[in-house]
Amino acid sequence: MTVSSPSTFDLINTYIHLQDGADAVPVAVGEDFWATIGTRTDLHSGRLVTLFRIQSTDEWVHWEMHPAGDEVVCLLSGAIDLILQEGEHERILELRSRAAGIISRGVWHRAIVHAPSDVLFITRGAGTQLRPV
Repeated sequence: MTVSSPSTFDLINTYIHLQDGADAVPVAVGEDFWATIGTRTDLHSGRLVTLFRIQSTDEWVHWEMHPAGDEVVCLLSGAIDLILQEGEHERILELRSRAAGIISRGVWHRAIVHAPSDVLFITRGAGTQLRPV
């Protein structure tokens, strides 16, 4: 058995792929990462841990939905509202500094950012869908 030595990295520039088999693999993030995510079959299983630093106070310009699994959203700092579309109704999940929430699989959601925020996402990304607001 090979034991790798621990290393540190910036979670904004290197995500973590929690593979189904229990391995945690760092994934370098370049400018084209999100444009090519659909072709990254190595990331279709397991979960992806990402950290976003949102500087502006703004709304997301799209809805997103994860059909393959729930998404965990952890607000490390700042203030955001997650808008969850459940059938014909919308529900607001207010996240303030260090709060967390779970978005169930199949629920369309978007965010309104009230203050610069650091947000940690743990997502089963297979089949993720986007649509405009």
